Amino acid sequence: MTATSIHRTFTGVVVSAKMAKTLVVRVERTVVHPKYGKRYVRSNKFHVHDEAGTHKEGDTVTFRACRPISKTKCWRVLTSQAKN
Repeated sequence: MTATSIHRTFTGVVVSAKMAKTLVVRVERTVVHPKYGKRYVRSNKFHVHDEAGTHKEGDTVTFRACRPISKTKCWRVLTSQAKN
């Protein structure tokens, strides 16, 4: 039996790293309009827990759902890729 993660996982770009141990990450997705068929971009912002505080704006991070940490945070950073 393989171990699969049941937690939701997203990848996005850090928009703000000004709060202590918290990142604001924007996740973009492409949606097709049901009637006209045009593709457009939708985005959501997530507050993500960053214990080490090593990430900065522009970094690409992967994060997943976890238990509620605060009123707005229920996501935790898994990995990151620094901006070039």
